[in-house]
Amino acid sequence: MDVGELLNYQPDRGAKRPREEDGGAGGGEDDSRGGKQQKGLSAREQARYREAAAGLEGAEMDEGTGDRKKVLEKLMDQDEEEPEAEPVDESSVKKMILTFEKRSYKNQELRIKFPDNPEKFMESELDLNDIIQEMHVIATMPDLYHLLVELNAVHSLLGLLSHENTDVAIAVVDLLQELTDIDTLHESEEGAEVLIDALLEGQVVALLVQNMERLDEQVKEEADGIYNTLAIIENMAEFRPGLCTEAAQQGLMQWLLKRIKAKMPFDANKLYCSEILAILLQNNDNTRELLGEMDGIDVLLQQLSVFKRHNPATPEEQEMMENLFDGLCSCLMLPTNRDRFLRGEGLQLMNLMLREKKMSRTSALKVLDHGMIGPEGGDNCHKFVDILGLRTIFPLFMKTPKKMKKTGTSEKEHEEHVCSIIASMLRNLKSQQRSRLLNKFTENDCEKVDRLMELHFKYLEAVQQADKRIEGEKHEMVRRGEILDDSMEDEFYLRRLDAGLFVLQLICYIMVEISNSGISQLQQRVHQILNLRGGSVKVVRHIMRVNPDPAPPFRCHSLRDLFFTSELRKHCTDVK
Repeated sequence: MDVGELLNYQPDRGAKRPREEDGGAGGGEDDSRGGKQQKGLSAREQARYREAAAGLEGAEMDEGTGDRKKVLEKLMDQDEEEPEAEPVDESSVKKMILTFEKRSYKNQELRIKFPDNPEKFMESELDLNDIIQEMHVIATMPDLYHLLVELNAVHSLLGLLSHENTDVAIAVVDLLQELTDIDTLHESEEGAEVLIDALLEGQVVALLVQNMERLDEQVKEEADGIYNTLAIIENMAEFRPGLCTEAAQQGLMQWLLKRIKAKMPFDANKLYCSEILAILLQNNDNTRELLGEMDGIDVLLQQLSVFKRHNPATPEEQEMMENLFDGLCSCLMLPTNRDRFLRGEGLQLMNLMLREKKMSRTSALKVLDHGMIGPEGGDNCHKFVDILGLRTIFPLFMKTPKKMKKTGTSEKEHEEHVCSIIASMLRNLKSQQRSRLLNKFTENDCEKVDRLMELHFKYLEAVQQADKRIEGEKHEMVRRGEILDDSMEDEFYLRRLDAGLFVLQLICYIMVEISNSGISQLQQRVHQILNLRGGSVKVVRHIMRVNPDPAPPFRCHSLRDLFFTSELRKHCTDVK
């Protein structure tokens, strides 16, 4: 680095969560919000660098091409002479908070006294903005967060979220985003708990939503403010997942749906909204019900319909699409939302996506799986047959698409969803629709039965290999004198599921259903192939009996719990 680069160097203030559009949350060097000094440099540092530059120019004029090392040494000496910054301790934080309270009160007083004369209160507003910037240093000491609560600073900060000057409100959002950074919160659990409790007690989500409603995203600083607001909510939700219901009920769900369906160009804020929405809906029936009541299913379907015939233009847009699909899948875990999905013609949209063969096809398959599984999916199963869905799903059953890498979906995931959909239809369809489904297996000399048996032996081999490895590990653990507790057994069971046990159970379920359908042709073909490949009905029975009633940790494990029920157990005795 030469002298010119040294003089032009400006230390980075430390980025918040970066926005994909511009790589920074605060707008970079052009950010002049509230008239504060250039980021990363105090007035004193700016003056010192100007003086150093002037001294350098004088030296160059006097000495021409003089020794540049002497100039560098002079600059380093000046740095050493600079007094060290005041250490951050409890006393300095208290002093800072007291100054903040005084400036906040003074600004409020002047605004009330001179409401129509900005010149009277502008200086106090700049001072208030400056002290808010200085308070960012508190984020480096989470064990002192309790002072913010004890000295009522949290209450005052929340009050400033409704300040008439949006620059001040955005400055508070920036500060709260840094204070609630998830890594910082985990540095001091006690301090984090105190801060989060105070924020929630002050209805922080409701205030943040009110502030976002008045911000104009056409203004870059205000768009950044919305992004940082969403970061605050994400941080708190990650630290305390239980607040998602409360946050959704305080207007956040409504604002997210409104922002997602707004006719605006795709940007980082829309992507972030889709991510927050997916977080709120994860494992939470209350938020799922709330979204359904707000016609959120229709909003999600409308936004996803764009990808029916067109692939996402960018990786970021693809991520948003996946977030919306994930949110829709979460909603469909609630039975009442399946009716809304049916009325909103969600089945027709997913069926079209399967036919179009775009990037949305894999996620559409997952949505159909969630919408049709279990006894609550009966209406969707019947409707799917009525809209000629069998013509769409069986080609995907017969041949797994090769172009799945772009969507990040494995071959096993694809085959799991397809088999799960067929198993759901076999379970739920009645009369004519069930006959149409069974007739599909008899077409073209039972080619679909052949494919089913091919998948059976494929996953049977994978599970058997996993079982051998697990048994070897168990013997090794016993030899070392280690105890096989429930947690280890759960871990081994999860490994068997990852190897393909769940898909194998679905395949066996389909085999049992078609064998007991009364169509002798299907039963004979299943037994014929089993005998040819050295298979056994006893093996099928054993597979279907594996953990049919899982322990509580697995009851929320995707869709598996909906098939590990008495339905499987009943068929264990039907295999002939």
